[in-house]
Amino acid sequence: MKLNQLDGLMAFWKVAEHGGFTAAAADLAVSPSALSQAIRQLEARLGVRLLNRTTRSVSLTEAGEAYLARVGPALGQVIDAGDELNALQGRPSGTLRLNAARVSTALVLRPLLDGFLRANPHVHLELTNDEGFVDIVEKGFDAGIRFGESIHRDMVAVPIGGPVAVAVVASPEYLQRVPAPRHPDDLVRHNCIRFRFAATGAIYKWEFEVDGQLVDYDIAGNLTLSDTMFGLDAALDGVGLAYTFEQLARPHIRAKRLKRVLTAFSPTFPGFHLYYPSRHDQPSKLKALIEYVGRHRH
Repeated sequence: MKLNQLDGLMAFWKVAEHGGFTAAAADLAVSPSALSQAIRQLEARLGVRLLNRTTRSVSLTEAGEAYLARVGPALGQVIDAGDELNALQGRPSGTLRLNAARVSTALVLRPLLDGFLRANPHVHLELTNDEGFVDIVEKGFDAGIRFGESIHRDMVAVPIGGPVAVAVVASPEYLQRVPAPRHPDDLVRHNCIRFRFAATGAIYKWEFEVDGQLVDYDIAGNLTLSDTMFGLDAALDGVGLAYTFEQLARPHIRAKRLKRVLTAFSPTFPGFHLYYPSRHDQPSKLKALIEYVGRHRH
């Protein structure tokens, strides 16, 4: 694919946004070599180097930073104008970038994907899974999906999916070795599969409803993960107790691959939210997702 002069500007903008050629090339659906050539031609026309390139990294030169500050907003307006034109034609389009934890993708986003993409064939959805909380504005995402309690107050949050119930589960083999806990206090005698937040390094405390109150429990175990979905796999392998969501565990419970414990103490949380920056001029692709979620949430 041959990039023209405007595409050279777009290539530079995308490399600066992604911090590298590979991701930028994928975003623009061109080869990294074509992207590099377009930027070299742009640099030749301008008579200045915009990027410092090494075998491992790409960074902006001082001139590149100054140039990006001038052309970045203009290119953004060009893209927004195209989105608005498509919207007038009733056709949301462009790349919609979402950030979500794997568990929220599995529980609430995956059931909506096929229908949304069929209804909006000109939208390209790019999903990034990240277990920690992400500043979607700083990282260039259009929206994110997280628990409502973890969303910053300056964001607009729309419920996606209903309340989610916690389930503590273990394999039958594990419960043959260690008697099932009857109260959260019994967890001190169990191997609990722990989750560590990548952003803060904190270990998640298991929450239970005890005597009408939500109580946090520091748990111990010989396996600590930073992947919310792998805890269920570890429980299936007999490692220990996993603190997960009932919806994820239900098929394994029905198949008798897992047993649920502490059911009477397991809480239900309000659930996940689609969140996005609070601004009036939403691009058509994001408006389409917001409206679709509004029609299909349950």
